[in-house]
Amino acid sequence: MSEGEGVPGTVHESARETEILARCDVLVVGGGAAGSAAAIAAAREGARVVLAERYGSLGGLATGGLIALLLTLDDGLGRPVIGGLCEEVTRRMRDRGGAFHPPREEWGDDDVGKIEAYRRWGLVWGGGGAHHRVRYSVAYDPEVMRLVLAEMVQEAGVDLIFHLWGADALLDGDRLTGVAFQSKSGRRAVLADVVIDATGDGDVFASAGCAFAHQRVHPWLWFRIGGVADPERVLEEGAPFFRTPNEGQMLLPWGSVASLQRKIDATDPRDLTLAELECRRLVMEEFEKLKGSRPELSQAHLCNVATQLGITESRRLEGRYVLRIEDRGRDFEDAIAITGHWTKYGAVYAIPFRSLQARERSNLLAAGRDISVDHPTHNATKEIPPCFATGEAAGIAAAMACQAGVDPSRVDVAGLRDRLRARGALLDYPFAAD
Repeated sequence: MSEGEGVPGTVHESARETEILARCDVLVVGGGAAGSAAAIAAAREGARVVLAERYGSLGGLATGGLIALLLTLDDGLGRPVIGGLCEEVTRRMRDRGGAFHPPREEWGDDDVGKIEAYRRWGLVWGGGGAHHRVRYSVAYDPEVMRLVLAEMVQEAGVDLIFHLWGADALLDGDRLTGVAFQSKSGRRAVLADVVIDATGDGDVFASAGCAFAHQRVHPWLWFRIGGVADPERVLEEGAPFFRTPNEGQMLLPWGSVASLQRKIDATDPRDLTLAELECRRLVMEEFEKLKGSRPELSQAHLCNVATQLGITESRRLEGRYVLRIEDRGRDFEDAIAITGHWTKYGAVYAIPFRSLQARERSNLLAAGRDISVDHPTHNATKEIPPCFATGEAAGIAAAMACQAGVDPSRVDVAGLRDRLRARGALLDYPFAAD
């Protein structure tokens, strides 16, 4: 490589004063399912909350990524494991006609006909060798979820600020004083007593110097189509899409984007650029292929393509406890959420509060898909329902810490669990005794 080509090292920047945009008790960075839940929960507990989101709406991959399936709120055996804010969001969406799920009396049913019917909604997953059952999973309209989350955040009194990109953790010893953000108006700081990293990619804890694991992934790009003639017939014959709560609209979860030649680093802008360009090209290619595959699809039209890549994993915090696959079926005294597994029946994890806590920064919590778990366990905890659950727990814990004048690691965990139960969270799963 000749001189001047490539990336040329570093550049010196002079010290500068950064304007303070806001001060609060709890700062939540990232407005996906976990961040929205954290902000709502903390504000409902009386904390002054700022929720900073880089895009112009809430929900993250659950809305902008069109991953419009809550997989799953049960254990695969008919018992619900996730309640609280996730259940409230589901109810509010259902009341608006924007969500569909099997009725309670069918959860755990292994009737083949019912299983096949719900599979066409994208609500049944797992290998061919599994003993499939009807699950408490939810298909929903992402636009309705966007609206519901915005309403709940505003009702709770959260100071919501869109179009802020978290740039740098602001440090004082082993604590964060806040986060510096970039925006159209330049660099601004939000100061807080407790910070919750709900970015999905661990942007805050990485900036704060916390330990993390890192995974490369295949990116996906979901899309929706309409104008399908006789959708029931094409579904019966194995068409590669799912029904949605919107009449005549179908959800395509893959779009053949697995054809991308290699896994990407979802924290690398050049890799993300490659994925954005190639995945969108492949989506259009797949759509045209579908239209020509059968007469019922010849007049189909593209409703929308996800505005966010379907990134399932990047950084994962290595916190005070790393939840591992061998912890499946094990209870913890500090469990703040329970989750099933979207492809495995009866696989249940209790998520300890320690898996939300950074070791290096005493007032920093993680919530959502970047919590402290190993790679196999992440396949369960990354889903939208457990992201709601860990977000809600982080929010309540942060509010309690502010009320007590302590860092989150010193919060009364028994009291935290009691407050979660009072809010409808399900923490008392019948794990087998050790």
